[in-house]
Amino acid sequence: MLILDRFSFGVGDRFGQQARAQLQGFVRLAEQGINVTPVWNKSNREHTFIGSEPQSVRLAAQAAVTALGWNRPWHVDADHIRIGTVDRFMACSDFFTIDVADSIGRSPTPSVVEAFVERHPELIGRVAIPGIVTPFEISPAEVARVAAKYLLAVADAGEIYRHIVERKGGPGNFIAEVSMDETDAPQTPPELLIILAALADEGVRVQTIAPKFTGRFNKGVDYQGDLGKFEQEFNEDLAVIAFAVGRYSLPRNLKLSVHSGSDKFSLYPIIRRALQRTGAGLHIKTAGTTWLEELIGLAEAGGEGLALAQEIYAQALAHVDELSAPYASVIEIHRSDLPSAAMVRQWSGPHFAESLRHVPGHPIYNSSFRQLLHVAFKLAAKAGPRYLELVRAAEPVVAKNVTENVYDRHLKPLFIG
Repeated sequence: MLILDRFSFGVGDRFGQQARAQLQGFVRLAEQGINVTPVWNKSNREHTFIGSEPQSVRLAAQAAVTALGWNRPWHVDADHIRIGTVDRFMACSDFFTIDVADSIGRSPTPSVVEAFVERHPELIGRVAIPGIVTPFEISPAEVARVAAKYLLAVADAGEIYRHIVERKGGPGNFIAEVSMDETDAPQTPPELLIILAALADEGVRVQTIAPKFTGRFNKGVDYQGDLGKFEQEFNEDLAVIAFAVGRYSLPRNLKLSVHSGSDKFSLYPIIRRALQRTGAGLHIKTAGTTWLEELIGLAEAGGEGLALAQEIYAQALAHVDELSAPYASVIEIHRSDLPSAAMVRQWSGPHFAESLRHVPGHPIYNSSFRQLLHVAFKLAAKAGPRYLELVRAAEPVVAKNVTENVYDRHLKPLFIG
C-alpha cells in the first residue's frame, strides 16, 4: 500500500532542470532531523505550454534522487488531471491530483440529493466535532444545498479514481488527492465534512484533500486576506478531517492539502502552530516559482543571461493580456507598477534579481513585475535551446537560488520556524 508520509511538499520545475537543487533543500531539512517527502508536480496544461512529456518529470526526479543518494520516499504528481488527461500520466506518476472544480455547482437530479440527505442523518442538527469549540448547526436544507453543489464533482472524482485504480492495478499503487480549490467560493468546514462523507460514499480512498480557503492565493506572491479568519478555518478543517476519518472509515493518513500558489509566507507560522498543536499531517503544493529562480540566476550571471531575462520581460510586457488570461483568477497585476522595457534594459543584474526575488519589504521588490514574469514561462519555452543552454551555463548561481528558495523561504519557516 502506497502511503503518503505525514509531511509532504510539492515542487514544480517548469523546464526540468532543477530537481537536484530542489531536493538539496529537503536534504538540508533532513539534516535538521525533519523529514518531508518531496513531490514533483506538473500539470497537463504546463506540459502543453512547454512542449514536454510527463515522463520527463520522473526522469529528472530520479536523476536527482540518485545523485544525492536520497533514500527516503518521493513521488511524482499528475497535477490537476481530469478524465480526459489522466492517461498520459499513468506510467510515470504515483500521485494523482484529481481536479473536479469544473463540476462544482452543476446540480445532480433531485432524487440523488434526497438520497444523500436520507443516507446521512448524522450530518443534520447539532454536529459536535472534537477540536471545534462551537458545534455546527446544520439543517436538512443546508445538507441538501451543499450536496446539490458538490455531489456531481464528487461523482467525477469517483469516476477518475476508479479509472486510475483499474489502470494502475489497484488502489494501493498510487496516492489520490482530490482538489476543489480552483473555484470561486471557498468551502467552509461544514461543507468540507459533507464533501468527505460524499467521497466515502463513492469509495474514493483519498489521502489528501485540497479545499479552497478564504482569501486570495495569487501565484508566486504572499497571501491576501484575513489571517485570523484563515487560522480559524485551517484549524477547523484539520478537526473536520480527523473526525471524518473515524466516522467514515477514510484513510487514517488523510490530511489537508494547501495549494498555495507558492510563497504564502504569512500563513506559514499559522500552519506550523496548528501542526505542532494537533500532530496533523500536511501536503503543501507550490507553484512554478522555480522558473523565476532560474531567471534570477540568469540576471545575476550577467552577460547573455541578463540580456535574455530582459528580453523575456519586454516580450511579456507586450503580451500582458494574452499571458494573464489563463491565470486571471490567481494573479493581480497593476499595470502602473510595471516598469517599461526600456527601463529594465538599463537595470543591472542585481537590480533585476532583487526586483523579482520575493523578499517582502525589500525596497525594490515588485510584486506585479514578479507575477507577470511568473506567467511568462511560455516565452522562455519559445526561446528553446538558447534558454536552456544559458540556464545550464549559469548552473552554480541558479542552483544556489533554487535551493535557498526551497529551504530558506519554504521548508524552514514551515517546519522549523
